[in-house]
Amino acid sequence: QVQLVESGGGLVQAGDSLRLSCAFPGRPFGEFAMGWFRQAPGKDREFVAAFRWRGPMTCYGDSVKGRYTISRDNDKPTVLLQMNNLKSEDTAVYSCAAGWPAGTTRVTASSEYIEWGQGTQVTVSS
Repeated sequence: QVQLVESGGGLVQAGDSLRLSCAFPGRPFGEFAMGWFRQAPGKDREFVAAFRWRGPMTCYGDSVKGRYTISRDNDKPTVLLQMNNLKSEDTAVYSCAAGWPAGTTRVTASSEYIEWGQGTQVTVSS
């Protein structure tokens, strides 16, 4: 079983920045993509951002557009999620995912990803 390695996260104040990273211990091919999802207490899992290797292509959830940036480390299959201007509503457990979504429009669907990290807590105090 592939294990994604996440790092980053923590406690920050509103307006601060954080960076998350996630390494995929394999070789991307085809429509491979890595994404980030988050889940706050009492809420459903929410799509945050995704990076598809072919293209490449990036995609963001509406609530983070303009504040978050997902990028790829060209030396290894790793995605970086730069989170700027954090807000209290960004507080959640952020989980990294990897898989081969069936088409561009499916990169936002958690069901399209087959490997998941354990999650990292991001807490933003107001």
